[in-house]
Amino acid sequence: MANTLRLVKNDPWLEPFNSAIEGRHQHALDKIAELTNGGKETLAQFASGHLYFGLHCTKEGWVFREWAPNATKIYLIGTFNDWKEEDNYALKAIGNGNWEITLPEEALKHGDLYKLKIHWDGGYGERIPAWATRVLQDEQTKIFSAQVWAPAKTFVFSQKTFKPKTDPLLIYECHIGMAQKEEKVGSYKEFRENILPRIAKAGYNCIQIMAIQEHPYYGSFGYHVSSFFAASSRFGTPEELKELIDTAHGLGIAVIMDIVHSHAVKNEVEGLGNFAGNPNQYFYPGDRHEHPAWDSLLFDYGKNEVLHFLLSNCKYWLEEYHFDGFRFDGVTSMLYYSHGLGEAFMNYGDYYNGHQDDNAICYLTLANQVIHEVNPYAISVAEEVSGMPGLAAKFEDGGYGFDYRMAMNIPDYWIKTIKEKIDEDWKPSSIFWEVTNRRPDEKTISYTESHDQALVGDKTIIFRLIDADMYWHMQKGDENYVVNRGIALHKMIRLVTASTINGGYLNFMGNEFGHPEWIDFPRDGNGWSYKYARRQWDLMDNNKLTYHYLSDFDAQMLKTIKSVSAIESTPVQELWHNDGDQVLAYMRGDLVFVFNFNPVKSFADYGFLAPAGSYEVVLNTDDVNFGGQGLADDSVKHLTNHDPIYESENKGWLKLYIPARTAVVLRKTK
Repeated sequence: MANTLRLVKNDPWLEPFNSAIEGRHQHALDKIAELTNGGKETLAQFASGHLYFGLHCTKEGWVFREWAPNATKIYLIGTFNDWKEEDNYALKAIGNGNWEITLPEEALKHGDLYKLKIHWDGGYGERIPAWATRVLQDEQTKIFSAQVWAPAKTFVFSQKTFKPKTDPLLIYECHIGMAQKEEKVGSYKEFRENILPRIAKAGYNCIQIMAIQEHPYYGSFGYHVSSFFAASSRFGTPEELKELIDTAHGLGIAVIMDIVHSHAVKNEVEGLGNFAGNPNQYFYPGDRHEHPAWDSLLFDYGKNEVLHFLLSNCKYWLEEYHFDGFRFDGVTSMLYYSHGLGEAFMNYGDYYNGHQDDNAICYLTLANQVIHEVNPYAISVAEEVSGMPGLAAKFEDGGYGFDYRMAMNIPDYWIKTIKEKIDEDWKPSSIFWEVTNRRPDEKTISYTESHDQALVGDKTIIFRLIDADMYWHMQKGDENYVVNRGIALHKMIRLVTASTINGGYLNFMGNEFGHPEWIDFPRDGNGWSYKYARRQWDLMDNNKLTYHYLSDFDAQMLKTIKSVSAIESTPVQELWHNDGDQVLAYMRGDLVFVFNFNPVKSFADYGFLAPAGSYEVVLNTDDVNFGGQGLADDSVKHLTNHDPIYESENKGWLKLYIPARTAVVLRKTK
C-alpha cells in the first residue's frame, strides 16, 4: 500500500478497486506524456489548435486551415466569390489530414460570410468550418454561415487579472436570451446593463451562463452544439460578450460557462456530423455513435485529434473571452457506456465494473489539467449524477481534477419530499443527512433547483408548493394558506441547503423570487411563443406583490452566510434534532441555525445544548419583511442557561420560541 493514491487512503472502501483507480490515473499520465512529447511542452501548449486551425489574419494576409482527412478537394466559398468553387480559393493538402489556404489581405473583409465546399469519394457538401469562431444565421432563410470577424476596433479588457471569490462560491445560473421580461431573445448588452446589477445587488459572486456555444435550435437550451468555438450570435457580437464578462469582473463577479463536450448536434451542414463525408471523423463508430436518449452524436475521446479539438476549446474560452471556468454538462453520460441510463449505482463496484469509458475519463482529467494550467484560479464544475468517486478530487491524489461536483441528490430529494410526503412526515434527520452527505475530499455545489427543474415537463419548487394559487393569491393582503405555506417552506428549504454547503451554492435565474410557471422555448407546439422564455422581473419589483419577500430573504440569506469567513470549509456541527417535534439545530462558526418544520406546532422555550454565551438573532424566515408573521421578538438577546453537568464542556441550554414552519439564525456574541 506504500504507493496507494491518496483517494484510496482517504476512503478504505475503495481499496478493493485500487488497481482500477491506479490504472485510470496511469492512463492519464501516459496520455499526457504522449501529447506533450514526453514532457517537452505543457499540456496547455498542446491545447492550442485554435491558434492554428480556422481563419486567421496575419501580417501577410489570411490563412485558413482545417482537419479533414477524408476530403479529396476543399474550396472556400462565400459572399466574396458568389458562393462558387474557384481555383484561387482551393485549399491544399499539407499532410496528416490537414488542409490549408493562404489569401491576400484584400481577398476577405470583416463581415464576409463563408463556408467550405468539401468533396470526398462519392460525394460533396457544404460545411461550416469546425474551428469557426463566428457563425451567423440568416433571419430570412434560417441558413447558418461562418462569418469573417476582424473588426477595426477590437475589445480591450479593462480587468487584466481577476481572481474569483470562492469563500464561498455563490453561483447565479442564467441564460442570456431569456433574461429579459420582453417576449423576445435578449442580448449580451441587455444582460450587461439590466441583469448584472441585479445579480451583484443580490449578493452572488459568480454567474454560470448557459447556451453560449453556437447551437442551431434555440429551444435546445444550448445543449445541441454545432460550432464549439463560436459564441452564439443570436445574443450579439463577440465584443459584446467580452464587455459583459469584463463588466462582471469589475463588479467582483466571476463568469463561468456551461460547456458541452458530452455530445454534439447531428446536423451536417452547420455541425460536425458527417464532416468531409466521414460520420466518424469526430465521433465514435458503430453502436456508440449516437446517444440513445439525446438524438445527438458522441465524441470519440480515444482519438488524439478529438482530444486536441476539445482541449483547445477549453483553452480558447479562457483566453479569448476571459471566462473563469466551466460547468461541464452531461458528465455521467461521458463516464459510462450506458450513459448512466437504467443504472442504479448502488455500490462502489458499479464504478469499476468495466462499463466505464476510460477514454472519456482520461479526457475529463486532461481537461482539468489544461484549465488549471491556463488559469490556476479557474473554476471547474462537474454535472454528474452517479456519484463516481474522485471526480472532484485532485489529480495527484488519483482524482479527475474538478474543483466541484454538483450535489444533484439535493434537488431530487426536495422534489421527492414535496411530491410524496405530507408536511407532518418531513424528518429533520433525513433533511440534515441529505444536505451534508458528501465525500469529505470533494467539494460540491449545493442547490435546491437549477434550470432542469424549471423546464417544461417539470416544476419549480415554488410551483410545486403553491401551484395554481400563484395566479390568484400572490397579492399582499390576499394570501391564502397555500401561499403562506409555500413562501415559508421556500425560504426554509433554501436556508437549510445554502447554509450547509461544503463548496458553493447555486440558484437559477428568477427562482430566488419564486418565478411562476416553467420555461418553454419557442417551438411548434406553443406557436413559437416567447411568453415562457423570459423572466418577469416586474413581479419582483412590484411591492404590492409577495414575490419580493423571497428575493429580499435570498439576499439577506447570502449576506448572513458570507458573514462567516470561509463558511464552506467550517465544520457543520449538529446540535439537535427531534423528528417527532420536526426541529433541527446546527452550528457553523458563530452562527446557529434552528428550523421548526412542524406545520402546526410552535414551541416556547424550546431548549437544546449550545456553546455557553449570548446569542442575537441575525435572520428569521418569519420576519414580516420576508412575508412572515413576525411572531417572535428578534431584538431579544438569548443567554444560555447554566447546567453544571455540561460546565466542563462550556455548554448551556439555549431556549427559544420557534413558531411553526419557521427558521431562525443566531450569532454568538463575544
